[in-house]
Amino acid sequence: MYIFSLKGCWLVTVGTGVRSAIAPGAWLTSAPPLTGPAATDVLPIMTESTGTSVAAFPVTTAFELPNATIERDLGVAFGLVVRSMGAVKSISAGFKALRQGEVSEYTQLLEDSRRHAVDRMVENARLLGANAVVAMRFDSSEMGQQLTEIVAYGTAVLVRPASPSA
Repeated sequence: MYIFSLKGCWLVTVGTGVRSAIAPGAWLTSAPPLTGPAATDVLPIMTESTGTSVAAFPVTTAFELPNATIERDLGVAFGLVVRSMGAVKSISAGFKALRQGEVSEYTQLLEDSRRHAVDRMVENARLLGANAVVAMRFDSSEMGQQLTEIVAYGTAVLVRPASPSA
């Protein structure tokens, strides 16, 4: 399970699909399930998994975690993925591109690649001894005409729950 901070609330992902949301600062506790349409809008499952069992691991684009204290900065953690779509899917995507609109083959490839890069970044952060990643970002580039590189990177940190102020 990963926990991402987006627009003031936390999105909890189990495997690769968004399952529930929790309030900021409640990242050490279990999250209530979403209700309404968002509860059924689960992202597709990644086609290649890194195979690691993932416990709650906060990942945020912010520079700090609400209700948590960063005890130690452990350096940069990153996850890198280089992907090719393959000849058959590239031909299919080429025909779809001719008629305008979304090219679902490329969208799926990039979504899967980003999730795989985040998985690798979390594995790298754990190897550094971290229990969270802050300031997470994505970057991408093309390598030739057929390859796409996606990197997820952030600062691996050791955090603890903040002490309640008196």
